[in-house]
Amino acid sequence: MTFTRRSLTAMALATACALGPMAAAPAMAASAQALAADGIHSLHKLEATDESSHFYERHAKAVLVFPSIIKAGLVFGGESGNGVLLVHGKPVGYYNLSGGSWGLQAGAQSFSYALFFMTDSSLDYLKKSDGFSAGTGPSIVVVKTGASAAADITTLTQDVYAFPYGERGLMADVTLQGTKITRIHPD
Repeated sequence: MTFTRRSLTAMALATACALGPMAAAPAMAASAQALAADGIHSLHKLEATDESSHFYERHAKAVLVFPSIIKAGLVFGGESGNGVLLVHGKPVGYYNLSGGSWGLQAGAQSFSYALFFMTDSSLDYLKKSDGFSAGTGPSIVVVKTGASAAADITTLTQDVYAFPYGERGLMADVTLQGTKITRIHPD
């Protein structure tokens, strides 16, 4: 593939447009208290729209909620958002989700994620690792809201169940591929 000055300029502009909103992502939550309140409110929103999430929450060791993730891309893309780890409804840690991608893509989207940690080992991995990369470590199953099959205690076989919800925008792909979750320390 031959790169011309015009194509390189277009790629640089696309990268800047896609990743520009990500630079401000850590500043979205003014404080740990505000991030915790946003996370709890966002989890209640999920529960109001998808009844099966109640079941996962009741059986989860912890829930990591990202109330707002921004994703944008034009050939190069990125996503970022801050979240709160809740154990029995109480905040115990704060995390950032960020990732990048390359390929045929265009658009922008905001959405929320709730990650239900079902096993002690998956929760320990999150707490002890220097960044939780999707695709390494515990197994993650993405559950589509509104289309979740009836779950019971015998069907909970995975380490982590991820619920994307509240999608707004024009980007079709809402996955955890190529993302990394790292611990942060907001004020």
